[in-house]
Amino acid sequence: MGVTPPDHVEALRHEVRKFAEREIRPNVMTWDEAKTFPMAVVKQLGEMGMMGVIFPEQYGGAGMGYLEYAVVVEELSRVDGSVGITVAAHNSLCSNHIYAMGDERQKQAYLVPLASGKAIGAWGLTEPGSGSDAGALHTRAKKDGQNYLLNGTKTFITHGTVGDIFVVMARTRPPREGHGTADGISAFILEKGMNGFRSGKQENKLGLRASDTSELILEDVKVPEANLLGEDGLGFKQAMRTLDGGRISIGALGLGMAQGAFEEALRYSKIRHTFGRPLADHQGIQFKLADMGTEIEAARLLVYRAAGLKDQGLPYAKAASMAKLYSSEVACRVADQAVQILGGYGYIKDYPVEKYYRDVKLCTIGEGTSEIQRTVIARHLLSEY
Repeated sequence: MGVTPPDHVEALRHEVRKFAEREIRPNVMTWDEAKTFPMAVVKQLGEMGMMGVIFPEQYGGAGMGYLEYAVVVEELSRVDGSVGITVAAHNSLCSNHIYAMGDERQKQAYLVPLASGKAIGAWGLTEPGSGSDAGALHTRAKKDGQNYLLNGTKTFITHGTVGDIFVVMARTRPPREGHGTADGISAFILEKGMNGFRSGKQENKLGLRASDTSELILEDVKVPEANLLGEDGLGFKQAMRTLDGGRISIGALGLGMAQGAFEEALRYSKIRHTFGRPLADHQGIQFKLADMGTEIEAARLLVYRAAGLKDQGLPYAKAASMAKLYSSEVACRVADQAVQILGGYGYIKDYPVEKYYRDVKLCTIGEGTSEIQRTVIARHLLSEY
């Protein structure tokens, strides 16, 4: 691999890789074509502790760190990015928001079933009119005695249809003067089945089609005051902190898919013959493989470094954005070159690189576009110097 984590992390990699090859690879294209969420595999991953990798055992988690987490997402995504993003979104967003900002009652009631894999989590920030400008959201939460009434629509929500527990951002008050539009947004824990709360249209996506993505519709949803996460009005700041950690897992998602596409291209180049010799003997192909392999190793270093900083309790937000930005764009370049190396075969669904090519694009969009990552990185650099 080039970058070698400690032995226990490599043992985890081997375990997850075996599982992915045995339980996921035979079904990848079937799930993709039918937009089938792999519920049985997700339940198995929960039993293995992968749906709560980064949470303490006292809350039902596996008690591991972000380095282990990155390796888990990387290895799942190497076979199927849809499964990789399922684990990433569940751990990094809904579950981690509750872990970082919830009180003990909320953790026992909600984090324990999430971390143990008995429930699936979803996280609702994005709306039809507010994506990168997330602070412009329109979902409202109005105080009503000991409850809040939530009204609005969320879009592009991972696990919007299959989720059991949701963290949803809504505006509880107008922004204070001089504090920006994001002020006054709060975070709430919702449960499937609450009156007025339902999933909307399930999206028909370019890639990662076995990952469930849908709208959330909220119509006078009565949410107990006890389900407010942290302080009223500070939900946007909580969301940004949550996304910082999530960017490590999206970096790992892109890294894993890049590795998978690269391996397919490398394998094909050794068995395909042109002009009387293997494709891999041609210098033009060798140069492509050299560039792909080098960029993947550089992405791996950035992802593991960001994970290591978070595990050590050191500032990691800039490193996470760098890892997410670079890894996602490397994944796009590698998948593109993999299709090119396979030529016409790379364009048909009988060969895996076609799916990697479709799947990787989400990494440059989800959890902050490449443009947003560059803005975040620039802000850090300018503040440091």
